[in-house]
Amino acid sequence: MSDILQTLFDSEEDTQKDKHLTFIIGKEIYGIEIRHVTEIIGIQKITEIPEMPDYVKGIINLRGKIIPVIDVRLRFKKEPMEYNDRTCIVVVDIKDFSVGLIVDSVSEVVSIPENDIVDPPDVSTGYSNKYIRGIGKIGDDVKLLIDCNKLINDEDCEKLIQV
Repeated sequence: MSDILQTLFDSEEDTQKDKHLTFIIGKEIYGIEIRHVTEIIGIQKITEIPEMPDYVKGIINLRGKIIPVIDVRLRFKKEPMEYNDRTCIVVVDIKDFSVGLIVDSVSEVVSIPENDIVDPPDVSTGYSNKYIRGIGKIGDDVKLLIDCNKLINDEDCEKLIQV
């Protein structure tokens, strides 16, 4: 029986291999590995939590499970934008707990083979690309691939876990 389960697990991993969910923040297209994504939901009522960083918008109740949500636009230090009918919450698993990522809109699932992913440029301007895992090349387009584990730093994780 365990051989069958392993085969199913391996085939599921194969179908997710190189797949990225792309989403839009401003004029840029970002991607996250599909294996981190559990679901995509519309924007809903968010309960604010005091003394959190500005990009941590609060918590939502998703079918009885309390999930913290962060605004990716604010996390990337972009201008705030009013939420609309295209705004989505991408629920991902980061460091063994679920987090909702508020994005301007979800685009599509694309396949980007590992050999089409390059390291982000090392720009010595003091600005850090700490959230960017790599740059995916699809034809003439590029997608900035997010490192889900770095989106929330450890101090923020501790605060969110205690919520």
